[in-house]
Amino acid sequence: MKKLMVLYKVSFAVLVFTAIAVQLTNTLQNHFGVVNFFSYFTIEANVFSAAVLLASAVFLARNKESRTLSYLRGGAALYMIVVGIVYSFLLSGGNDGMLYPWVNMVVHYLFPVVMALDWLIDRAQPAVRLKKALWWMAFPFAFVAYSLLRGPIVQWYPYPFLDPREQGYLPVVLTGAGIVIGALALIFIVVKYTQLHEKIAHARRAKPKRKVL
Repeated sequence: MKKLMVLYKVSFAVLVFTAIAVQLTNTLQNHFGVVNFFSYFTIEANVFSAAVLLASAVFLARNKESRTLSYLRGGAALYMIVVGIVYSFLLSGGNDGMLYPWVNMVVHYLFPVVMALDWLIDRAQPAVRLKKALWWMAFPFAFVAYSLLRGPIVQWYPYPFLDPREQGYLPVVLTGAGIVIGALALIFIVVKYTQLHEKIAHARRAKPKRKVL
């Protein structure tokens, strides 16, 4: 089981890095700025999550556990689930531009499921605490601030729902608030799942063994 899990992690991490490298090459050939390319939350989240998944594979192969890695894995799972949900409900069916269809499938559909399953199957030890997990929101908030500050300067926004040029900032704020509320709900679910399994594991260890007569 452990070998399969390590293979699972390594295989999908390599797939994501390959997909992003291929898409970046195509992007540069079409004279789309490299800064803009890495200004998509999807790209940033996929790169971060693939790196965390690869590190997780190394730790698992060596039978090591890390509180920091558990924290990073939870954040990666959250970001990729958000990517999958936001793309499916707000962006799918639109113009994907130069994005290869197979790359789109990997970064928007497949990898979010992969990271969710990784969190469910390879449960974090020790469990992440809710108070600390709320810091996972720092990255999305920083991304939104960066996008809104950079947008007017370069006249480009990574996503339509972050672009205030046509409808103003109210739709941006409302959409952003909805995503934040959804992300907070996901954080609660992600954290409570690991805490529940930690309690079950403690209960099993504390359960007295039957005496064989």
